[in-house]
Amino acid sequence: MGPQPNSAAGIEAKVALTRNKLVLEQAKAVGLLGTAKNTRLSGRVHSELIEAAKKRAHVASDTELLELALSRLALEDDFRARLVGRKGSIPADIDLGV
Repeated sequence: MGPQPNSAAGIEAKVALTRNKLVLEQAKAVGLLGTAKNTRLSGRVHSELIEAAKKRAHVASDTELLELALSRLALEDDFRARLVGRKGSIPADIDLGV
């Protein structure tokens, strides 16, 4: 039996599944995912890492985990770098009304 829908774990699972769905939809919309799976990815990692990532992402299979992780990485924006790059671009004497 899984987490109760209104429990903290149930809410966390629902949020994760919604976020996963949105990420995969966005990846599909920009052409990163399609019906054909034409590349095989292989590597050795600790089983604990895989299981922890699956648990956190609320996915069951290695393929789901890889698609989700790679989609998140490919779609990741550069907000932090752009924000830090703007440091000092607003005059110190400007009235921000804060």
